[in-house]
Amino acid sequence: MSNIKSSIALTDLYEAMDDQRKQSLSDFADFLYAQADPISKEIPPLEDILRPETETVVGAIKRLKSTYPMIGSMKVFSAASALMTEHMVNGRNVVEVIDDMEVLFVNAYDEMLKENAPVAESADE
Repeated sequence: MSNIKSSIALTDLYEAMDDQRKQSLSDFADFLYAQADPISKEIPPLEDILRPETETVVGAIKRLKSTYPMIGSMKVFSAASALMTEHMVNGRNVVEVIDDMEVLFVNAYDEMLKENAPVAESADE
């Protein structure tokens, strides 16, 4: 049986540390990463869910979460939540808000693809 902790368990440990220990752990993680060959995660293909002609902001978030199930970034969901608030509180146009949400998810997916792309070896080596 493996003793490898989940990312959630590691995050909980990290959050319980003081700044000095957090820095030490970060430095050690950087060291380990530099010593190993990069591992690229397999990113599943997108779900092909078409945008309906009329859609609510909440419906758009559900659709985008289903279209991009590999996106787990709280940064993306925080930005999407801010956009939903702009619509609900400030009356921002629903179509504009959904368009901006789609851009958030597309950018996050593209960044994920870029981060996991195999590193091409230089022809000069």
